[in-house]
Amino acid sequence: MKLVVLGLSLSSSWGNGHATTYRALLAAFAARGHDVLFLERDAPWYASHRDLARPYFCRFALYADLAELKRRWRSEIETAEAVVVGSYVPDGVALGRWVQESARGVTAFYDIDTPVTLARLEAGDADYISTELIPGYDVYLSFTGGPTLERIMRRYGSPAARALYCSVDADAYRPSAQPKRWDLSYLGTYSPDRQPTLDRLLLEPARRAPDLRFCVAGPQYPPDIDWPANVERLEHVPPADHPAFYAASRFTLNVTRADMIAAGYSPSVRLFEAAACATPIVSDRWEGLETLFEPGREIVLAEHPEQVLQVLRATPEPGRRAMAEAARGRILAEHTATHRAAELEAHLREAMEASAKPRLEQGRRATIAWF
Repeated sequence: MKLVVLGLSLSSSWGNGHATTYRALLAAFAARGHDVLFLERDAPWYASHRDLARPYFCRFALYADLAELKRRWRSEIETAEAVVVGSYVPDGVALGRWVQESARGVTAFYDIDTPVTLARLEAGDADYISTELIPGYDVYLSFTGGPTLERIMRRYGSPAARALYCSVDADAYRPSAQPKRWDLSYLGTYSPDRQPTLDRLLLEPARRAPDLRFCVAGPQYPPDIDWPANVERLEHVPPADHPAFYAASRFTLNVTRADMIAAGYSPSVRLFEAAACATPIVSDRWEGLETLFEPGREIVLAEHPEQVLQVLRATPEPGRRAMAEAARGRILAEHTATHRAAELEAHLREAMEASAKPRLEQGRRATIAWF
């Protein structure tokens, strides 16, 4: 299959979770024998933070604007068996309209931010997808599963909404023996709706337990946050260093955005990365999490600082390791990039078959009419 992907970023993981998702997924997809071209808008905030300028698994190119995209890459879009447009792509509405008009193969929208997208659609301020565009995509690939998929089809007219969760490259994310630097870590870009949970499940435990060590890694945190003295701050951890970051953590924290909690069934890539590295996870609660990890055996769920401190202080080392290994086993069995690439292929094949049926039926009617 010849696949063209127009996504937010493949070359830079700075301040976004899209790059690591695309890297793992498309590397595994290419390993299945497919040809992949990734086209990325040349944004200045990513230009100075590119940590994968030349991906080994696909062809890659930057474009300055929609006019250049149409001029240089029209033929690739027209002749591809499948074209995927990602969420948050600049000028996504105009770009998506052009793709739907030009592509001869199937078209898909890959929403790495589904609950946020739907909330923005309801508010009328989505600038990368529109209610008019959704029915024109042959398949809506969603980071969120569960009831949201039915909502996308029923309310917005998608012919096929399918879950395509994030995943992890199991070759890149694996356990390593390192001294434990922190009792609890968190890796994530600042988000106002995540900050109250981060305050409750990491900063407050840090204030109450000055003898324990904590870390918050990620960009864009406001300068007025009152960081406890035992919380180390790292501005950015590139993907290549994620496994070492997790390995240095006795536990790591997962914090989910408010829209994703409301929708449920919206796992973060950090869940899969940490588990693949055999680092046990403390997470906030949301519907559908139990379909991914077994609470109490593969993951710890917490709502209050006291619960976090109980986990950090009272979990014996054999129990901590057993939980980490159980979660890693779950990931290797169900959530690697290899699994997700097979799902992507299946969803695109399904869309191809569905789009071929009307053409076949139209051909039969034309033949009957001619006779």
